[in-house]
Amino acid sequence: MANIIILSSTTDGFTPVVCERIKQQLATDNQVIHQNIDDCQTINFEQFDSIIIGASIRYGKHSKSVLNFIEQHTALLNSKPCGFFSVNLVARKPEKRTPETNPYVKKFLNTIAWQPKAVGVFAGKLNYQKCSFFDRHMIRLIMKITKGPTDLTTNKEFTDWQDVAKFSDKIKLLVNRSSQ
Repeated sequence: MANIIILSSTTDGFTPVVCERIKQQLATDNQVIHQNIDDCQTINFEQFDSIIIGASIRYGKHSKSVLNFIEQHTALLNSKPCGFFSVNLVARKPEKRTPETNPYVKKFLNTIAWQPKAVGVFAGKLNYQKCSFFDRHMIRLIMKITKGPTDLTTNKEFTDWQDVAKFSDKIKLLVNRSSQ
């Protein structure tokens, strides 16, 4: 049984939903906790067999907290079977759902020294009503440009939960291999 921590960074609250699903899938064989990346300063990460980071995108970037954590813990992350996943609305398009085809994930991975053993890209949820006035209209403009939903009453989840399950299975396999 491995000891796993899932760290999340979110803008609109959906990334923790994905983290909890991954936690449920991993917890059948492992000890798993989920923590917001902004609230983990006192945690000793050496005690974990695997660290998974899930981060949302806003205006093309992951949060500074994610970058800071990775910079601070690169050596540790590279020494374990760790994973990273991004939650972004670009991934609502099937051709943008892989680490090789998602522009945000490609750019992110090229800017960090960490080489995650597993990488996932999941579409998030669009809920215009939950956004501030400014964000609502900026996201609507982006959706118009990218041929997404522009109706301001849209509240739609685009996540492919089978992809999330496959990512979880990959983490399980990596953790099992490293413990042998």
